Amino acid sequence: MLKLRRATVTSVDPLETELDGELRRAWCDEGLTGPCEVGDEVVVNTEALDLGLGSGGFDVVCVNLTRGLSGEGGGGEHVMKLNYSPIQHPVATIEREVGRPGIAPSLRSPVLAIGLHGHLAPVAWAVAERARQNGTDRPRVGYVQTGGGALPGSLSRDVAELCERGLISDHITAGPAYGGSAEAITVVGAIDAATAGWLDGVIAGPGPGILGSATDYGHGGMVALDVLHAALALGAPAILAPRLSAADPRPRHRKLSHHSRAVLELLLDGVELPLPERAAGIDMDEIGDLVSRLGTGRHRVTFEPVDLDGYARSGLPRRSMGRDLDQDPPFFAGPLAAGGRLAELISRTPA
Repeated sequence: MLKLRRATVTSVDPLETELDGELRRAWCDEGLTGPCEVGDEVVVNTEALDLGLGSGGFDVVCVNLTRGLSGEGGGGEHVMKLNYSPIQHPVATIEREVGRPGIAPSLRSPVLAIGLHGHLAPVAWAVAERARQNGTDRPRVGYVQTGGGALPGSLSRDVAELCERGLISDHITAGPAYGGSAEAITVVGAIDAATAGWLDGVIAGPGPGILGSATDYGHGGMVALDVLHAALALGAPAILAPRLSAADPRPRHRKLSHHSRAVLELLLDGVELPLPERAAGIDMDEIGDLVSRLGTGRHRVTFEPVDLDGYARSGLPRRSMGRDLDQDPPFFAGPLAAGGRLAELISRTPA
């Protein structure tokens, strides 16, 4: 059974509740439950906070008993997100209708797969920065949020900031993810619609709080495999942002993370893997040779310039996995290289 408890809201910003005399951090998805106010009686799921989880270490409001029982639902929509779960709700979706004309692969916008949410901001910044350096207009880039991490689209502060700055133009929540500015039933449906002349480029991957189990394939980073296969099947240029680290305490994530290695091993066709020209503590030529062996020559490695100092000054998030950019520069250099490559491919796609 779910670990549900009654609590009372004591603070709204930040959201806190009192439960059995204890003040506890909480999060409320207002798009589903409505807002909370001080004094409201709520039902919270306490599992994550009781387990002491990191990024998910807060109670989640399931229902507001004081003011949350008068919602009218989603009107006339009939496609359900999170169907047959206690929080199923109808949404309008963006998948293209049956019978629409096909899109020539040469006209498809490129797709970049990220394996964890911490790569989203540096990728999006690098796309805009490369366009600025090239003297071209900032491309219209969208983010397709997949499974593999947090499912509520409203949870990510990074997405909100990137949209506010214009570094992301659209936030599409696909598959089990929900609550973006647009919805899709499947990842391939989202990528098909987004690359068919709507967006100049697509970044796709999980929301915050990636799932992990210290196994080869039991982790949220495997959604990159689905993203890349969808792009390849549609004929869109496909790029993987490498997960690199010189400071992760877990050996499996050092140099080229086993998350990236697993995706490269399992891909049925070749993709692009941009690597930074230099990364402190990592031999990039060695990583390039490794990728050649993983893909038996299928994958194309490029070496891209990155501007770590420029990103550090951008005001965008510079901490991930508990480490600052200065403590683990390669972690940020990987997605910066990938974002620069995405911008180059966007510039080559016919308008």
